[in-house]
Amino acid sequence: MNKVLRKQFDVLVVGGGPAGMAAAACAAESGCHVGIVDDNPNLGGQIWRRETANHSSEASKWAERSRAAGVEVLASTRVFHQPEPGVLQAEGPEDLCELSYGKLVLATGAREGFLPFPGWTLPNVVGAGGLQALVKCGLAISGKRIVVAGSGPLLIAVAAYLRQRGAEIAMICEQASWSSLARFGAALLGHPGKVKQGRSLRKDLSGVPFLASSWPVSAEGEDILEAVNVRRGRKIEKVPCDYLAFGFHLLPNTELAALLGCGIQNECVQVDDLQQTSVSGVYCAGEPTGIGGVELSLVEGEIAGLAAIGRNNRAKELFSLRAKLKKFAAALNRAFRLRAELKSLPRSETIVCRCEDVTFDRLQRHKSWRAAKLQTRCGMGPCQGRVCGPVTQFLFDWRPDSVRPPIFPTSFENLAVAPCHIEPEPTTVTGG
Repeated sequence: MNKVLRKQFDVLVVGGGPAGMAAAACAAESGCHVGIVDDNPNLGGQIWRRETANHSSEASKWAERSRAAGVEVLASTRVFHQPEPGVLQAEGPEDLCELSYGKLVLATGAREGFLPFPGWTLPNVVGAGGLQALVKCGLAISGKRIVVAGSGPLLIAVAAYLRQRGAEIAMICEQASWSSLARFGAALLGHPGKVKQGRSLRKDLSGVPFLASSWPVSAEGEDILEAVNVRRGRKIEKVPCDYLAFGFHLLPNTELAALLGCGIQNECVQVDDLQQTSVSGVYCAGEPTGIGGVELSLVEGEIAGLAAIGRNNRAKELFSLRAKLKKFAAALNRAFRLRAELKSLPRSETIVCRCEDVTFDRLQRHKSWRAAKLQTRCGMGPCQGRVCGPVTQFLFDWRPDSVRPPIFPTSFENLAVAPCHIEPEPTTVTGG
């Protein structure tokens, strides 16, 4: 049976991306005992994966600042339960961790959003950020022909990264219209750094076709992806390719916040001016409070870290910068809001819940997330509804109505050592 590793922190930060590193560094510089727990082997999160080793990068600067301040890092460790207030349980590489804290900062980041279409389960049809992560971990893509599709600035960044690694980018398909993109471009004018970054990416992608109001309608192949059918206006174009890297903007990771009882509204964790949630002593920063990018995540992380140690006046000095960056975030989310036409992508036989092989047709027979879950097991697989939950919310306007421990799959040994006390759900089925 796994042994239990017990740790006590003045401030515990969950998530080692930009917001988490900023919060931890600011809190630890006061002399407090601060810890970061993250399921990746290194700090940086998804956005700064492997960049902390680059000594000239922004990522390395925050990583070094955290180390210099004495932040204790628990890497490859995933929080899965809160057995009691002030204590989190996490699964580490070898041990079960029991982490006690005085103050808690949630910086759990975001994940890619997906939409189902015929062929999206074929091998080599992958998330855009997922493919980028695979390449960073050693996947060879030199000479591979790749279609990048979906919505959001991540598509451009991924396409540029893949091209730099030798891939041939066949095209970039953005579902947002040219008018939406133009309005977003105007919003960039108040952010010179983002304009510079955009110009650099445009240069890196010179010659690559960029299509607006365009998206994949199906993927084809016998045993592996061979081609993608792309909508271009009123026409469908078949594009041969080796990979389809797709993603429809980003989704906040709010499961842990919901488990702790924090208020959630419009799929985001609700916080006050000092980044404190509705639960006293629990703060939240970065993408869980709303998709806004690295700069906003860093500022929110700083505010949360300072507020957690009582340095409210220093935190308030960052309010004006945060307000400016939030305006950009609002423009970002308006520009890349998903269009209604995407609801018609799945056919009756298209799998929506990949974990449990639940098709669109089976889900259409039900009237709520709970009814579909009880009758089809939709959302009950290893991803625990992280993929199909947002999909059914977009397609049917369903709302998942509970978050229960463990919020991530964990071993039976850990559950035996640290049992999750779960209240049974009502069994009433509404519809179906």
